[in-house]
Amino acid sequence: MDTLIGQGLVALEMIVDPGSFQRDRVGAKEFTDESYGPGAVVGTATLDGQTVTVIASDAEAFNEKFPVVYAGIIGMEEGYKMASAVYATLAADVDKPAAQKRPLVLIVDTPGNGPGKVEEIFGMNKATGAYQLALAEARMAGHPIVAAVVGRAISGAFLCHGLQADRIVALDAKFGTMIHVMPLTSVSRIIKKNIEVLEELSKSNPVFAAGPQFFYQLGGVEALVPEIEGLRGAVIEQVAALRAAKAKGEATGPVGRAALGAARGGRVTRPQVAARMTAEFAAVADKYRPHA
Repeated sequence: MDTLIGQGLVALEMIVDPGSFQRDRVGAKEFTDESYGPGAVVGTATLDGQTVTVIASDAEAFNEKFPVVYAGIIGMEEGYKMASAVYATLAADVDKPAAQKRPLVLIVDTPGNGPGKVEEIFGMNKATGAYQLALAEARMAGHPIVAAVVGRAISGAFLCHGLQADRIVALDAKFGTMIHVMPLTSVSRIIKKNIEVLEELSKSNPVFAAGPQFFYQLGGVEALVPEIEGLRGAVIEQVAALRAAKAKGEATGPVGRAALGAARGGRVTRPQVAARMTAEFAAVADKYRPHA
């Protein structure tokens, strides 16, 4: 096997314990309408013996109600379905101590969101925002969340299905793995820079470059997985590491990635900007802080 692009369900079965995946069931919630958000695959499995919630995209599914949702695109219904699976996970473990909260495993292979006109009018941004919020709530409640990038992790779909995880692992670029928030053509139009200038910058600057190796330098990817067979072990390792990190109160998620990026030399300016903003806010905070 030379790539897992378009094979999110294959990756899912490779990562979880053999034969353990129960589709469309998370905690007490059953997803019975097969026509609702067909591109979103949710369910329960075991990973190294412990119960986990699994969320993935099905590149072979097609949402007949929204023609732009195909090939793993996360549309409005898919976003709500994924969010519902996260909230069902929270509900299932609400009374458990943090050390026993079930992990969430996100299998990431998506070319983006489905920005169809109808979906935009109905609330595409609310659906993806709901999914991001759900993952953030689960992360802060103590659930270890690991995203495994096995193919494409692009644009707004990666923002909601991946970047809110505690830790992200990614297959090596030799398998065709692609990570970027925006293609250089779009960046060029927005910041009014020639594409040739951006292409040159992308050779050395991880902010403009695309690919798992550059996101590793930025701290966005915790670990690169050199071979497909190592995916399962990498996810198990990160879940265990997250249990320990959360018990110690260490930063994970977006905050943890920012610190990691600075340590790896990929985000050297960000800490300086953040420190200056904090200092400037502290200087005027009393003027705006409500008083009893």
